[in-house]
Amino acid sequence: MFTGIVETAGEVVGREETPDGLRLRVAAGGLDDLHHGQSIAVSGVCLTVEEFGERDDDRSWFSVFLAAETVAKTYLDDLREGDAVNIERALAADGRFDGHVVQGHVDTTAEITGIERVGEDWRFTFSVPEGFDRYVVDKGSVALDGISLTVAEKRDGEFDAAIIPTTYELTNLGEKAVGDPVHVEVDVVAKYVEEMLAGYAESLVEAPESAPSADD
Repeated sequence: MFTGIVETAGEVVGREETPDGLRLRVAAGGLDDLHHGQSIAVSGVCLTVEEFGERDDDRSWFSVFLAAETVAKTYLDDLREGDAVNIERALAADGRFDGHVVQGHVDTTAEITGIERVGEDWRFTFSVPEGFDRYVVDKGSVALDGISLTVAEKRDGEFDAAIIPTTYELTNLGEKAVGDPVHVEVDVVAKYVEEMLAGYAESLVEAPESAPSADD
């Protein structure tokens, strides 16, 4: 699993389309323990490291393969060389948990509908994709492009998130503009609660009526 605490912003340095999907090569600094088969989140999408190595510019590189389903559900197919992506390696068992539970399973994509500078911070506004309104709540958690963020304010069809300078500088949000897409992973806890409540409600509907007592 991941926590939504992005380690660094990487750069797409290669892409190869295949009959079965898409292969991306990403370069980034500070990735000192890459290995084959490792789970790694690329802008919030959980992928598997196929190959890796070192570059002459002191950055590491790794390649990942995107199956057709992943290509269809994300915007990674739109990435070109030079584009920035957020990188987070899977959380170690003894690691510090600073964000919220992020699986790297993208639910949908949203669109940036507004960017406003507020003092030293930024306020980003995002659309709420159809069918996902119930998972977005004021002060709740949401992962956008793999970044653990808090919903600052929710309105009809959109919500705001406050972006501090560190997040703006460390992630790909610093290169985003109005109209750009972001991957959305809603809080998995909300989905589990929804499933449990749905099952409970269904059991009440299907439960047989109580048999009459001897006193009736």
